[in-house]
Amino acid sequence: MEHEMAKPKSLIAYFSRKGNNYVGGSIVELSIGNTEVIAKKLQKLTGSDLFQIKTMKTYPDDYTEATNVAQAEKRENARPELAEKGENMDCYDVIYIGYPNWWGTMPMAVLTFLEAYDFSGKTIVPYCTHEGSGMGSNERDIKKACPHATVLSGLAIRGGSVHNADKDVTTWLRKLDLLP
Repeated sequence: MEHEMAKPKSLIAYFSRKGNNYVGGSIVELSIGNTEVIAKKLQKLTGSDLFQIKTMKTYPDDYTEATNVAQAEKRENARPELAEKGENMDCYDVIYIGYPNWWGTMPMAVLTFLEAYDFSGKTIVPYCTHEGSGMGSNERDIKKACPHATVLSGLAIRGGSVHNADKDVTTWLRKLDLLP
């Protein structure tokens, strides 16, 4: 009797900020953060489990104050404490990691998450939302944090376009051969 290859188990771990956000040159109030919108589109397409990366200390509601905190964390190379730990990380083969691009890279809380687990032999698939900075140094930073993982080409989606990004997400997944 032949054994079928087990389908790789995948997780979408994402950091997202709702509320006061910068979109298309204006400050707007978002009921769901842009990165979470993409995480849910990815889940629909891939059937992956979802895990939201949340910090113990919440970021200020005001957009400018939040960016100032984010910039200070980056400058200090901080590792903000996470509110919860992901369960059974060993069982995942593919980890999609999503976040807003803050100051040219991922929020420091995402590094806290990446450094908390051994992703050796796993495939990490980054995506970010941004308002003009694209992927920044994200792929390089992830490779540095997870040197024994395979890091695939990321997808950068402009925050103001997340609701219309289905085609971009599907094309990206198809290019990486990650659609079930």
